[in-house]
Amino acid sequence: MASVYLHIPFCEHKCIYCDFYSIAPNDMPLEHRALVDRFLAALDREIDLRSSDKRFAQRIETIFFGGGTPSLLQPAEIAAILEKLHLSFDVDPAAEITLETNPGTVERAKLGDFRAVGINRLSIGIQSFHNDDLRFLSRIHTAEEAKACVKSAFDVGFENVSLDLIFALPAQSPDRWRANLQQAVALNPTHISCYSLIVEHNTPLARLVQAKQITPLSVEEDAALYELTMEFLSSRGYEQYEISNFAKPGFKSRHNSNYWNHADYLGFGPSAHSFWKEHDTPYAARRWWNIAHVVGYAERLQRGRLPQADEERLTQEQLREEEIFLGLRSEGIDVAGFRKKYRRDLLQEYGTYVAELIRQNLAILDGNRLRLTSRGYLLCDEICLAFR
Repeated sequence: MASVYLHIPFCEHKCIYCDFYSIAPNDMPLEHRALVDRFLAALDREIDLRSSDKRFAQRIETIFFGGGTPSLLQPAEIAAILEKLHLSFDVDPAAEITLETNPGTVERAKLGDFRAVGINRLSIGIQSFHNDDLRFLSRIHTAEEAKACVKSAFDVGFENVSLDLIFALPAQSPDRWRANLQQAVALNPTHISCYSLIVEHNTPLARLVQAKQITPLSVEEDAALYELTMEFLSSRGYEQYEISNFAKPGFKSRHNSNYWNHADYLGFGPSAHSFWKEHDTPYAARRWWNIAHVVGYAERLQRGRLPQADEERLTQEQLREEEIFLGLRSEGIDVAGFRKKYRRDLLQEYGTYVAELIRQNLAILDGNRLRLTSRGYLLCDEICLAFR
């Protein structure tokens, strides 16, 4: 089983914290409609070129529209992309098909149309239920629009709805963050993702920090809000199955889980990444990524060339290290499966360290699975380094 990711690079407005490749109307080199049409034609061509390679003939079990703001596209445009994927690949009839959605770009009727063309999971980028936070983050929606969007999603028949929230905003108090969590849970989503605000290089947020116009929370304050998040959501029936992700039973993101389980995936669109295991080379897997420029992306595909910027070939040893990191930040490592795959016994090699993690309640050995506790998630990066 494999996954498909589609990067839709258009935004109505660029958020101050975002370092993903996207362009807003003010940055567009062509008239907006012309550029969107050119991009969609190029995307269609990229799908043709990749699907003609028989190495990628696996069944597709998840499709994810990310960005950017894919909900800016019209339902008919999403429908055309899905039809192309179904014609080009063996798409599982029960595939999870997710659309990242900005509440400021949809209304009830549009959500209903997205569902009608095949979207069966929404990931709604709310970030906060406080309007002053939303203005600071330069989001284009209000708190009321966010709540209305979630309600409309359920009203039109979506059964799988995820919310994204951001914590550790400058000067954010535990009570203020708790109010966000309370509002989120009150909307009864099936899935909640909570991300700490990261100051990424070359973003407006980074420039504000460098100019000392805002001061990020301390590491200790950030950790306290994260602990509050884990405790609050677990007590409301949301299972934490990855550092930032919480789901009701039966609603874990299959797409994101495929990333963490080293499943194969193809990425389409400018800046999209792909990962595919190799079976006929000395390397174990290949990872590649597209150029992060929508016009350059379209020009290459018009000439019949794949828009690949670069690639890396991963050895078995590199995959082993990645599997430890991905496993510990999600649902743990199947120790027996790991031993069979890599001929390395983690419990034998790192027995003393594992015992100490368990003693400090940072990890547990659940049957044959070594996984971190909530306390362990706080130190995940540090713990992973010790297994190298």
